[in-house]
Amino acid sequence: MNSTKRISFSGRVQGVGFRYTTKQLALGFDIVGSVRNREDGTVELEVMGDEEEVSEFITEIVEESELASLIKEHRIWDIDRLADCRGFTIAN
Repeated sequence: MNSTKRISFSGRVQGVGFRYTTKQLALGFDIVGSVRNREDGTVELEVMGDEEEVSEFITEIVEESELASLIKEHRIWDIDRLADCRGFTIAN
């Protein structure tokens, strides 16, 4: 079953390599999506893939990666399927 999520991360998440590290972590999962800085100081992630892969990817970021200590809070939403998405990118 496919899963598509939007995750908003707050904390010390901009200017610390958060997007680059997220992209590197994504290489270990069968997912597609993007990560971007938001003007409000948060980082937004959109990810699509098998439900288990998406869940494991999010867990890797918020609990197991070097990014975990930088995250103060994260929120997750179900969103519509991502259109024309290939690979995992850092968006502007």
